[in-house]
Amino acid sequence: MRRFDFSSPDFAQAFKAFLDERRGSPADVDAATADVLEAVRHGGLDAVLDYTRRFDKVELTPQTVRVTAEEIEAGAAECSAEVREAIAFAAARIRAYHSRQRPADQAWTDEAGVELGWRWTPLEAVGVYVPGGRAAYPSTVLMNAVPAQVAGVDRIAMVTPPGKLQPAVLAAAKEAGVTEIWRVGGAQAVAALAYGAGPIQPVDKIVGPGNAYVTAAKRRLYGVVGIDALAGPSEIVVVADRDNDPDWIAADLLSQAEHDPAAQSILITDDEGFAAAVEAAVAERLKTLSTGQDAAASWRDHGAVIIAPLDESPALVDAIAPEHVEFAMESPEALSDRVRHAGAIFLGRLTPEAIGDYVAGSNHVLPTSRAARFQSGLSIYDFIKRTSIVKCDAASFGILGPHTAALAQAEGLPAHALSASIRLPSKG
Repeated sequence: MRRFDFSSPDFAQAFKAFLDERRGSPADVDAATADVLEAVRHGGLDAVLDYTRRFDKVELTPQTVRVTAEEIEAGAAECSAEVREAIAFAAARIRAYHSRQRPADQAWTDEAGVELGWRWTPLEAVGVYVPGGRAAYPSTVLMNAVPAQVAGVDRIAMVTPPGKLQPAVLAAAKEAGVTEIWRVGGAQAVAALAYGAGPIQPVDKIVGPGNAYVTAAKRRLYGVVGIDALAGPSEIVVVADRDNDPDWIAADLLSQAEHDPAAQSILITDDEGFAAAVEAAVAERLKTLSTGQDAAASWRDHGAVIIAPLDESPALVDAIAPEHVEFAMESPEALSDRVRHAGAIFLGRLTPEAIGDYVAGSNHVLPTSRAARFQSGLSIYDFIKRTSIVKCDAASFGILGPHTAALAQAEGLPAHALSASIRLPSKG
């Protein structure tokens, strides 16, 4: 864990070096991923099953690669009533939140008499990647599949690494209306969704987080299919004053550190004594946390405490452009309203980031690795597309046609110009 003092003369240089540190995957991941994609492209399901045998140590056949409706039903039934209730509660809130994002079609006639507008239509088929390595993630199913369902996507195909499918994951799939689930993971699963592999039909877009190989596969396949984003290790910034309980803030920092040894947790506070108390609370919690090994590595290698006036925190947050930021204070809006770059903002002492991970209703698939500078979190907009509508009559074309021909001639495109001028009434 690094400590930074905003008043130090070398703060800017040291802080920039910290932000520039690589937390991604080694270079050989991309090369290995390229081989997998090429093999699946040419070998189809046989290649997918071969990689599943080699990487996951699971023997699958064309008959067992798909999870049956009976397996989904039985698995969901094994989920405890308490967790099923929480899944239904979360799904309802996610559905309500994303339903409000639905944009309206538009149509109007402008001053030239041209009918203009746009319409929104859902994607036909979407693939949802649900990780299964470090833990089971029913929340990932809900956050990806429910917005797609709200958007009106016709087909939602879920892939998840083979092995025992956790009851909570199957319960979430059932709640989200997902009936197509394939027992494949890693880069081979992404390739199967992009190219198709036997019974796995190709999709138009792939969403959902995964490991370094999944991310590398999505990067390489963008253009063959759409992707939501290139997910990196999780991040949180907590801006907190001295009036917080240090143990609460420690828990918030560890809530992201436990995801991955490469995750990043940063505290910004103006009180050195409070910072020391938080550090002590983190150390104490790490002794008993079941995910303590990963969390300790994350905090040791990528964590930071920044001592700075709170009024400077919006600019610091913008420089970090984090996935999540909490403003744990009495009146957080005065500072949070000045933040431009963040995936999600959590306001007040009683709004930990974990609420957003599960039940707030907002989406937890958010930009990482400073991508919040130019990207938003997953939303209904990832599952719909806008089509422009244009209609001219004789009068409006008479206004637009000559200008079209002039610009086309200026660009050296005579067929474009002809396409417009040929429709204009000839001058007698």
